Amino acid sequence: MVMKDIRKNNFILVWTCQMDHKVMKAKIGGPMMDVEDIFKDLPVLETDRTILRKIEKNDVQDIFAYCSDEEVSKYTTWDTHQKIEDTENFVHFVCDRYSKGQLSPWGIQNKTKGKIIGTCDFVNWNSDHCRAEIGYALSREYWGQGYMTECVKKLIEFGFMNMNLVRIEARCLLGNIGSSRVMEKSIIKGD
Repeated sequence: MVMKDIRKNNFILVWTCQMDHKVMKAKIGGPMMDVEDIFKDLPVLETDRTILRKIEKNDVQDIFAYCSDEEVSKYTTWDTHQKIEDTENFVHFVCDRYSKGQLSPWGIQNKTKGKIIGTCDFVNWNSDHCRAEIGYALSREYWGQGYMTECVKKLIEFGFMNMNLVRIEARCLLGNIGSSRVMEKSIIKGD
């Protein structure tokens, strides 16, 4: 069973998704996973409407389309992309992380349109404590349609099943209503 814990303070919402204690004890006794074990060859994941895959150099225009939107970057840790070179640098940075087996984002590809509409990833992973934090960004064109909730649920499933995680967290600023809704809707209900 998975529980939720949303705590509010002046600046941030923290959401926690945690495994049942019996399952947790069994998993903690299992082998520890390294970042490279999972991210040296980032797996393709699929939801009903999206494909989560490695970002490629030919995705620059799609990524620039949402990264240059101030409403999208308003609550992110990165600045709004002012010119295409900003996005090219981001894609180069991400591809370099893939080649080194480091934590890296999945590009969210819309199945219908075939273009990248956002990213989602584990922004922090403590394998010794079997916990990680999720981060995400989505093109404004797709807000409020359940796309990110689909992707976050898939990441949670992947984290629990493939990364030996027992706890997954996400955070957002209080004003980021869309992100807080994604966090609330992404709760996995158990028996």
